[in-house]
Amino acid sequence: MLSKSYGGAFPVRPGSWLLSPSINYFFANKGWDSLRRLSSFANRGEFRSISYSLYTEYGLSRRFTVIGQLPFVNNNYHDTTGYNSQNNGFTDMEVGVRYYAFNINYIYYFSVQGTFIQPLYTNNVNLGYGEQGAEIKASFGGSGHLFSKNYYFTLENGVRQYFGSAGPLQDRYTGTFGLTLDKRFKQQISATIGGFYSTSSLSAGYDPTHIAGNKNFVFNQASLSYGYSISQKISVFVSASTFISGRNTGDGSSVSASLILRPF
Repeated sequence: MLSKSYGGAFPVRPGSWLLSPSINYFFANKGWDSLRRLSSFANRGEFRSISYSLYTEYGLSRRFTVIGQLPFVNNNYHDTTGYNSQNNGFTDMEVGVRYYAFNINYIYYFSVQGTFIQPLYTNNVNLGYGEQGAEIKASFGGSGHLFSKNYYFTLENGVRQYFGSAGPLQDRYTGTFGLTLDKRFKQQISATIGGFYSTSSLSAGYDPTHIAGNKNFVFNQASLSYGYSISQKISVFVSASTFISGRNTGDGSSVSASLILRPF
C-alpha cells in the first residue's frame, strides 16, 4: 500500500524521534494484463500477503533528518491445481536523508529526500528484485482551515532506480487530503490517491505466482484512513485501500494498521 500515516513534507524537530510500526494485509484473485484487460487468476488462484514494517525518522537539525525502514513480508499464492507457494523474509531495507528545503509562513513545507535501498535476501524473486537501488523524492505539504475544520495535504513524487541487469526505473506518486474531526485534534480522516509506474528492458508479462519480481507494471490506488491521537506521543491509524486501474499487475485490496510513536 502506498499511503502512509505520516507526511514527509512536515518537519520533525531537531532531537525528536518518530517511530512507526505497521502491519498490512493484501489480497488479490484477479489482475490486468499488458493490454489492461482484467481477468481472474488461472485455476482460481489467490495471492495473499501480510507485511510488517518499522519506519523511523530522527531530527538532526532544523533542515535535516535521517530516515529508515525495515520491512518483513509473508507471501502466499495458491490455486485449485494444488500449487502452493509460500515465502517470507525481510525484503528491501531503506536508509536515507531528508532535507527540508523551505517553508512559506510555516504553513507550507517542501522537502527533498535521498534514499539507498539494500536487499536483505538473495536469489528470491518472491521477495523482490535482489538489487541495490536509490531514490530521490520530493514532498510538498500544507495546512489550513475549511468549513470550521482544520485540514492538511501532502503531495509526493519519488523516482527510484534499481542497479543491476534490467533493473527497473520506477515512479511513485501520492496525494493526500485530511481533515481533523474535533477541536482537540485527536481524530482525523484522510483520503489518498496514488500510483506506481515501473519500466524495465525486461519485457516479461505479469506472473501472479512471482508478484514481487514484476518489473513492468502500472497501477493506481485509492485509500481511506482514520487516525486517533491517544496522547501527544502515541497515535494509531487504520486504513483501507483498493486498486482502481492497472497494467501487468494484480487487482487487489488491502487493510492496514499503524502506530506513530514519538518517544522524545
